[in-house]
Amino acid sequence: MDKVATVDPDDLEKEALAAAAEARSLNALAEVRVRYLGRRSALKLALRDVRDRETGMTLNAVRETVESTLAAREEELARAELAERLATERVDVTLPARLLQTEELKLKLRPRGTLHPSSLVRRDVEDIFLGLGYEIVDGREVETTRYNFDALGFPDWHPSRSTRDSLFLDEQTLLRTETSPAQIHKMEERRPPIYMVSIGRVYRRDTIDATHFPIFHQFEGLAIDDGITLADLKGTLLYVMRQLYGPEREVRFRTHYFPFTEPSMEPDVSCFNCGGAGCPICKHSGWIEMGGSGMVDPYLYEFVGWGPEEYTGFAFGMGIERTAQLRYGISDLRQFWENDLRFLRQFR
Repeated sequence: MDKVATVDPDDLEKEALAAAAEARSLNALAEVRVRYLGRRSALKLALRDVRDRETGMTLNAVRETVESTLAAREEELARAELAERLATERVDVTLPARLLQTEELKLKLRPRGTLHPSSLVRRDVEDIFLGLGYEIVDGREVETTRYNFDALGFPDWHPSRSTRDSLFLDEQTLLRTETSPAQIHKMEERRPPIYMVSIGRVYRRDTIDATHFPIFHQFEGLAIDDGITLADLKGTLLYVMRQLYGPEREVRFRTHYFPFTEPSMEPDVSCFNCGGAGCPICKHSGWIEMGGSGMVDPYLYEFVGWGPEEYTGFAFGMGIERTAQLRYGISDLRQFWENDLRFLRQFR
């Protein structure tokens, strides 16, 4: 009997495609390939005995369809097996990049990290002040009492000088309690105009609670020039807070006392949690304190050798974690330091 007559091209194609779809491994697919495209397969034997052009074209079309289907199924199974190996085995750094095309595999091999919320706020603070023409200054974390206290006008009886409030390394050296000493160093380096922001980590013996931690980050600004007034300070802080929190957040200023500014004031922002109604986070006041500010005390000018009437300026300081807490609606400051990935992965 003629072998060509015994082969139904449509049935053969359907059977081969069904077998390829049912294959669950590369080995099983290889067996399908041999069965339908091998030297002794029904299709190859029929092609050898072709006697007319029409039959040959029909069988070749079946062969091309089966070959392309097997190739696509082979690539699919290869990716699936590779994904399974990568999930359970070590990453092969010699793996060709062309095999890593699917998004799923890219995420498994190169999971993307996220910036800490403190880093996100720090970058935004830097962008805001660079846009205002300020320079960003790095200070030193280990300071002397001369720059951390004396230069800033802290009297001998001030609580910050106590070992109960600050972390001393010896009698004259401590971990800085604020980034303000960087401003004194800059004032010693050059004369005004000075527009700078010092950003960095500071240390205090604070009791840990929802809004305090003994290690945190600050950004402190200093502007010294001719004719600077308290209105300039207020306008600058209002602009910065609107940039950080948005126009819907309320801002207020309260008079206060700081050793190195006179007059002094504290900026407060309406509580993100209660909207000003009062809650435990804001101690039922409706407001959260953001830091301190004021006009630079003439004592600081004298300390660096300037005349007390030569210039005017303002200074301010705020906590980066406190800023992030208000910006992202984080109820507990302690989460910034717990290294909980479930918390940190929320910020991008």
